[in-house]
Order: sequence, then structure tokens, then C-alpha cells
Amino acid sequence: MKKTLGLIMIALFLAPLSLMAEGQQDGSGETSVQYPKGNFDFVAPGGAGGGWDLTIRTTAKVLKDTKLVKYPMPVRNNPGAGGSVHLASLQEKEGNDNIITVYSSPLILTKLSGTTDLDYNNVTPLASLIADYAVFVVKADSPFNTMADLMNALKADIKSVKIGGASSAGSMDHLQFLIMAKAAGISELNQIDYVSFDDSGAAQVLGGHIDLFSTGLSEVQGLIESGDLKALGQTAAHRVGEGIVAEIPTCMEQGIDATFVNWRGIFGPPAMPAYAVEYWRNTLKEMVATPEWAAARKTNGWDDAYLDAPEFATFLEKADADFREILSDIGMLHVK
Repeated sequence: MKKTLGLIMIALFLAPLSLMAEGQQDGSGETSVQYPKGNFDFVAPGGAGGGWDLTIRTTAKVLKDTKLVKYPMPVRNNPGAGGSVHLASLQEKEGNDNIITVYSSPLILTKLSGTTDLDYNNVTPLASLIADYAVFVVKADSPFNTMADLMNALKADIKSVKIGGASSAGSMDHLQFLIMAKAAGISELNQIDYVSFDDSGAAQVLGGHIDLFSTGLSEVQGLIESGDLKALGQTAAHRVGEGIVAEIPTCMEQGIDATFVNWRGIFGPPAMPAYAVEYWRNTLKEMVATPEWAAARKTNGWDDAYLDAPEFATFLEKADADFREILSDIGMLHVK
């Protein structure tokens, strides 16, 4: 009887320790919950096949393939209003610990353009993962061969060059060019002609309807490699890619002291619990160091842009300030 009682007491003593070993610590250091504990909800705020969709699906696949996450990570799409529909739905999930989503610059721009009252302050940054960059392309027989040629033409006659992009005025393709133009010393930014196309901007520049197409490097890589388009410059701080893409000079190399990063990062809902934030910070840090992630980046033409949550939060504040400044310059800032 005494032996049996002793075994029961030992079992009762060890049980909490076993639970603690599987738990996660909260910010106070107290073990409060087992995590992860079930299926995750991975969400792309845009449609299937887009940049957000590809990023979140690739992240889920690598996490599964590397066995860093052993629970199911089904991906769903919740598109609308440049990501604002999903952002609004996340506000109803405040404190949730299983929703993981992806965003990029529109997380900032949709508020500044007046589309929504929500922005990066209404989600929980976990990590920046990857980057793509802008590129400025012209027809192969264009008289412009460098960014200096283009900027000098604008300085001589601000209406002499027509810029085109696939995003609306005041959004990505427009602003990435204006940031370069401002750094090049052009002051009449609101006078630059910018045309937004719903269809292929590449076709518009090839057809002579615009002089220069402002876009993402990955969007026109094939046309650059084929020689149909000529790249004047790209907006990274360093050369990127391989082959002919690696030959595209940066704007900085050409005397334009500015960069533009089309980043993509991972976020949780607002007020995500500390134990979940800690788990995902650690897990994503491990993921970006794996060969599987390096292979995925190479396949998709993504540059490494990993930032842990604190550094990512600082980056977002800086990006917000930069966008506010350029939108104010052209009279399109819709918030104070």
C-alpha cells in the first residue's frame, strides 16, 4: 500500500513537468499553454497565383518539408481591396494564435491612399522574408540607355517622357519611379505623366504607347533576357539575379542615392499572444537558413530580406515615412 501511494505521488509530481516540457512560455516566463496545438490557418490576402499567394504557399511547403512545423498548414485566399478585406477580418481575430498571413507594401499604402483606416499597426509583424525590386525598362531601340539619360530628359522637359505601370496612380509602380526621380533631383514630381494599365504594361512600352515601364524585376525578366526590352536600372542596393539580369546596374551605381524594396513579410493577427510570437520568430529564423528555402528563393527569383520582428517593425515605420513623404509631394496623401 505504501509503495502504491508512493508511485501515485511521484506520478502527480511528474505530470506538470511533462506538460511544461510541451508548453510555451509567455512574456512573463510562465508556462501557460501548449503551442502549437492544432491546424494553422495560412491566408493570402490576394487571389490565387499572385505574389502573396505564392509567398505564403511556398512558406507553408518549406515548413512542412523541413518538418519545422508538424501540424497542417492549409492555405486559403481572402482577396479584396489590395489586402484591406483580409486586414479588416483580422481585426475580428484579435488575440488569435493560429492565423498566419503575408503582406507587402500595400499594407502601408492602402491606408495612406484612403482605402482603409488600418495598416501595419493593426497586425503583428513576425518576420520579413523576401524582396523583389523595381526595374525601369524601355524598348530595345529607345534613345534612353541609362537612368541619367531619362532623368536629364525629364529635367529638360517634364512632359517629354510618359511613364507607365500596372498599378494605379499613387501605388507601387508609380511611387517606385517617383522615389528615384526625387533622388535624381527632379522637383516637379506631380507633373510627371504616369499612365496605369490594367493589361500588360510591357505591351504598352513595346507598342510605343509609353516611353518607360516601371514594374517588378521578375515581371519582365523574360523580355529583358530575350532583348525585347532594355533595362535602364533596378532599385536594389546591389546587383541581383544571374546572367543578363545581373548585368542590370543599380540606380545607386548611376548616381541616384535611393533604393526601393518590394518586401514580403509574415504577420499574425493584432495582439497575437507572446508565446505564439516567440514560436514563429524562432521557426521562421530557422526556416530561412535551410537549403530548401534557399532553393525556393532561387526558383522564384527572390532576394533574401530576412528581418526578425523587432527589426521588421522598425523597417515598416521607415517605409511608412518614405511613402508619406512622396505621396505628400504629389498631393495624394489622404491621412495626416
